[in-house]
Amino acid sequence: MRAECTHCHKVYQIPDERLPAGKKVKFPCPSCKEVVELDLRANQAGQADSPPSVSSKDAGKDSTIGEALKRKILRTVGDLPPMPQAVSKARQILANPTSSFKDLAIVLVTDQAIATRILKMANSAYYGLSNKVSSIQQASVVLGYKTLAELVTMASTSKLMSKTLKGYGLEAGALWQHSLAVAFGARFIANKKDPALSDDAFAAGLIHDAGKLVLDGYILERKQAFEEFMADGQESFLTAEKEILGFDHAEIAFEICKGWNVPEDMTIGIRYHHHPSWSEANTLSSILHVADGIAMMSGLGTGIDAFSYAIDDGAMELLGLESQELSKIMTQVVASVQKTMEEFQRH
Repeated sequence: MRAECTHCHKVYQIPDERLPAGKKVKFPCPSCKEVVELDLRANQAGQADSPPSVSSKDAGKDSTIGEALKRKILRTVGDLPPMPQAVSKARQILANPTSSFKDLAIVLVTDQAIATRILKMANSAYYGLSNKVSSIQQASVVLGYKTLAELVTMASTSKLMSKTLKGYGLEAGALWQHSLAVAFGARFIANKKDPALSDDAFAAGLIHDAGKLVLDGYILERKQAFEEFMADGQESFLTAEKEILGFDHAEIAFEICKGWNVPEDMTIGIRYHHHPSWSEANTLSSILHVADGIAMMSGLGTGIDAFSYAIDDGAMELLGLESQELSKIMTQVVASVQKTMEEFQRH
């Protein structure tokens, strides 16, 4: 399909098979970075965003197979490592107004892997410290409580979210890069809409795609089925997950987050981040949804489902965002991710 940037008038040819039919697609112009919009909703105007359905012809067969697969997939959720004990204790300390930096430092130094990752992030260009910190105690004093809480969440998820996911076409580190992009984007949006949600938005952004860790192997085993299901370009990758597996990755992420004792508002926001209109009064789901779309447009850590998702107009309206603001947020996101990743790439 031919796409032209209305700002710099650069013309691009995008393979039709990469574009989801019946959707609005937004992506950054590689030349000028302005947002290019494609409206592919021809003859589908007015259709509501509703849960996918199974045809009556296939309902019995799909129901039987789907339920068995659901149970199997849910059992594997327990195979994921829990949040490190040091992280759980650190969160409790951070939530206690009477706690001290010393209390936090004592807990974190008991997990050297977490402590090492925290120091790497603290010394990244993103935080702009004039002198590098060499201990958790020093990082606590220099960066402050709020920033340290952010670092604890990043450190606890970085290794898990850095795995290679062949089913999704993600190389090692790509999901982590995408998760960072969504986290930063979610925080920028939350600061505009509701600053009180900023910390939760950032943390939820880091783990919003945890469900892909569980579903990846099942998708890889059924690669041909996914390719056939999406061959005509009429269905999204998310719909393919639901129809072929019985679950989509957002539903599985919801189950994982419950096992990790993530706060309820965050788990609900993650559950509906692809369908914010299905979530009643959960602003966080809209924040994550738009942040995810911006991350996809930026090209950071995207896989084979990169063009499968369109940003919901209702979420944009709820958050008070205009299309032209997305490119500005995207620029901030890309810069933040690059600065954070620099320290890791040196090792």
